[in-house]
Amino acid sequence: MATASARHILVDSEAKCNELKEQINSGAMTFEQAAKENSTCPSGANGGDLGTFSQGQMVPEFDKVVFNDEVGVVHGPVKTQFGYHLLEVTSRS
Repeated sequence: MATASARHILVDSEAKCNELKEQINSGAMTFEQAAKENSTCPSGANGGDLGTFSQGQMVPEFDKVVFNDEVGVVHGPVKTQFGYHLLEVTSRS
C-alpha cells in the first residue's frame, strides 16, 4: 500500500492561502514558519507536519494531491470541508 509524508497549512480563505503560497515560493518565509504563524490546525505548531499516512486515511482532496502530485513542491489552495490548505508532500513510497 502506498504511503506518504506531508505537511500542510490550514486557513479559512483562498485569498490567505494564495498569499502564503506566494510568500513561501518567493522565500519571504519557510513553509514551517508559515504553518506555525498561520495554520488553524493543531499540526501548525509542528510546522504543519502530518507524519506518514496511507492512501485513504485523509480526505479525498488530500489523497488526490499527496499521492499524485510532485514531491517537494507547495500545492494548493486545496479546498476541503475544513477550509483551504497548502500541501507539501515530503516523501512518498
